[in-house]
Amino acid sequence: MQFGNKSSVLIALVFALANCNDAAFCSRLRGNTSASFGIDPKSVQVKGSTVTAKISNSEDPKGIFDLVITSHGNIIRMHINEPAAKPARYEVPDVLLPSIKNLQTPWTIVKKTATKIKLRVDAADADIELKFLPIQLIIDVAGKPLMSWNGAGNFIYEHRRLKQEGDPEGWWGENYKTHHDSKPRGPEAISWDLSFQGFDHVYGLPERAKALSLPPTRDSNGTYISEPYRLYNLDVFEYLSDSPFGLYGSIPLLWAHRPGQTVGAFWLNAAEMYVDVEKPTSGGSVSTQWIAESGVLDLFFLLGPSPADATSQFAQLTGGTALPQTFALGYHQCRWNYKDQEDVAAVDAGFDAHDIPYDVLWLDIEHTNGKRYFTWDANYFPTPAQMQDGIASRGRKMVTIVDPHIKRDTEWAFFNEATEKNLFVKNKDGNDFDGWCWPGSSSYLDQTSPTVRSWWADQFALDKYIGSTKNLYIWNDMNEPSVFNGPEITMHKDSLHNDGVEHRDVHNAYGYYYHMATADGLRRRGFTEQGPDGDRPFVLSRAFFAGSQRIGAIWTGDNDAELMTRWYQLGAFYPFFRGHAHLESKRREPWLFGEETTGHIREAIRRRYRMLPYIYTLFLHANVSGSPVMRPLWYEFPQDASVVNEDKVFMLGNAIAVAPVLAQGETSVRVVLPQEESKDTRKSTVWYDGDTGTGIAGDAQGGRSSSLTSNTKPIEFTAPAPINTIKHFLRGGTVVPLKERARRSSAAMATDPVTLVIALDSNGEAQGDLYVDDGHSFAFQRGQYSYRSYVFAADGILKSVAGELPKTAGLPVSNADYVSGVMIDKIVVLGLVDGPEGWAVEESVSGSRLEAAPGPLSLRPGLPNVALIVRKAQLPVSGKDWELKFLKTKGSAASTA
Repeated sequence: MQFGNKSSVLIALVFALANCNDAAFCSRLRGNTSASFGIDPKSVQVKGSTVTAKISNSEDPKGIFDLVITSHGNIIRMHINEPAAKPARYEVPDVLLPSIKNLQTPWTIVKKTATKIKLRVDAADADIELKFLPIQLIIDVAGKPLMSWNGAGNFIYEHRRLKQEGDPEGWWGENYKTHHDSKPRGPEAISWDLSFQGFDHVYGLPERAKALSLPPTRDSNGTYISEPYRLYNLDVFEYLSDSPFGLYGSIPLLWAHRPGQTVGAFWLNAAEMYVDVEKPTSGGSVSTQWIAESGVLDLFFLLGPSPADATSQFAQLTGGTALPQTFALGYHQCRWNYKDQEDVAAVDAGFDAHDIPYDVLWLDIEHTNGKRYFTWDANYFPTPAQMQDGIASRGRKMVTIVDPHIKRDTEWAFFNEATEKNLFVKNKDGNDFDGWCWPGSSSYLDQTSPTVRSWWADQFALDKYIGSTKNLYIWNDMNEPSVFNGPEITMHKDSLHNDGVEHRDVHNAYGYYYHMATADGLRRRGFTEQGPDGDRPFVLSRAFFAGSQRIGAIWTGDNDAELMTRWYQLGAFYPFFRGHAHLESKRREPWLFGEETTGHIREAIRRRYRMLPYIYTLFLHANVSGSPVMRPLWYEFPQDASVVNEDKVFMLGNAIAVAPVLAQGETSVRVVLPQEESKDTRKSTVWYDGDTGTGIAGDAQGGRSSSLTSNTKPIEFTAPAPINTIKHFLRGGTVVPLKERARRSSAAMATDPVTLVIALDSNGEAQGDLYVDDGHSFAFQRGQYSYRSYVFAADGILKSVAGELPKTAGLPVSNADYVSGVMIDKIVVLGLVDGPEGWAVEESVSGSRLEAAPGPLSLRPGLPNVALIVRKAQLPVSGKDWELKFLKTKGSAASTA
């Protein structure tokens, strides 16, 4: 987002947001230590996978807590609660997968003394040492210390108590600007520290505009140099970059990485939270302090050891990414607002007239009748179902916005029903909460209640959401929640939810529950309208929490023609690709910036559509193993210490490195390409220019290189980046599936042939995969899919074999009779020894030869013939295995690769 001369606005915004000193719990606990919390040695018991003990506060006999430490293989869970608390302290439900219980592994007692106990879990090669007074937990893996909890003594667990004369200010109420927080339950904050031993970099704590490797908030002398990182979901329309303030979503998850080891810490707590980070000046450990206003301590240590292992462990806890429909991965066109049906039809036709593919057209709040969601403004959208059917006739979908604020209108049946059924969040006095948002006076449904979520889900049925069709999907905005007249534009913390839970306990999960209920509504609609295989929901949410990934997509924030082009080029490599515009901004349809810019944007969007088979396959892996679609370089090259701080160049999956231009006026870009393989440090990485196919080795010259060692630094060079392209590179040793026919939407591409781009590594080998299903239903959950692995061996044999998914995926094996209807028509091989000249390609069983000749990587004019291209291959994606032989005919007809 570009701010121009809005610095005064942003300065005002910073002062409008609370900081640590404004929050009594953070102010009193930041940097505070205590040695009074300890374990009664006699209370320690070890049974199977569980360690239990009693914790007491020697300074206050009423401070009694239950400790439970559970082993789940490479995940260790530490849970501390206050059993006597009335009402019970809030624990976030519906986030952890029930299957976590299946991961439990037994502890072995190594040694117990009067001051500590040491235990081991063999499945993870991990040891923990639990010290009794003061309480401390140390975790070692493979004999090396990884994490130390409460080593700095920041553990403080404020217990529930009765109000007394002389209690400190801020315990039983506090003010922020014109708002008062009554705090009827008194102080209940939790603080603790965690050091990542031997690590220099930590990542995570989303969402904020900050460097990938989080900068310290405290220097090595303990002096605070900035605000702590804040996790508190807010409607932050404009925000500072390089700021510790939180934005729309919060996940209390922090990763630490060093060559050879990745670990993580996840605190399941939805209250307002602050985290300080202290980094060593030269080697040592990263120290952190975490403070939450309420809830319990439910902490998960993720032991890795690889980045992929660590993200898989988080997925085992909270779920993998929802497998999207294919259309969701195409281009989305959005604006606040397309004014009427004629405007919608004109925009739809504009894409076809300019030969630009797209999949989804979006409507913002102005399409409704007075901001009453689930309605249409009949003056501008008189026949909404007919409008959607027209869009769908060209293989496209529509999305409408449904926000959480419900207009308080006693003449609206929807509001009256919700009121009569007692479905709204209450204020501290027990009356329906009344806040101000787009419709004016509004109430907010209590989506923390399963009953309310079920009622909400029912509203998406076609006979209730009148004017909707099966081709309409949903956008949940403003669900932090946004309350224009509330403290920090959100809901008062002493508002009341289901079972009397205060909003302060659930705030960061509120949008998550809205997202969940909306997706459930579309899921129900799909089974009702489309039969037993249903229809995968698509719901975009602004607010998020841990677990949101298994529900659906979220988005990030909103220039002249040049930067519009650069954002489209970059967006084509992002997991979600949408163009949006504010109500008061100029129109931003891709053809409104002049023909040259339109051509560049057209090519960026078409590139996205060519990559859809590859991106869809990446989402399969995100679904079954939790691997991110978009990755930092260190995720794929975890042994390379020189890229742990790199946050400009990134990986799309394991095969494509992207180096975007991010500033106006730049015509070149710094490129960083790692030279150390994550799985085999004996060989170097070969890279190929993604536009030309030209090889890039350690000297930034073309061709394979076999002389690089595992200690070789990444290739760094400045590459020309004219406005018509974004620099991206194919990683040697990978196979990238593409679809190259230009179509108007992803639906029109469903049975188009696939091109396999095979980028050979320094050994002449490559491997990749392709996932295909119907692109929209849940039939894949009963084996209706094809998942194939493509392996190019050093002897010149290319094989298609059935791919293997992790056993934890929960998917049945692909049905043998599943036929995708998709063929592989073209194979492009980069990096053949002695170049692409003089090769023949045979089908192994029949011996028939396929058409093969040198050619360019793509059909753009002026590109060199760097690839061997096999045309008209007509090989099936689904079905039986097949094999091709690549034979060197030049000089020796019998020789192979």
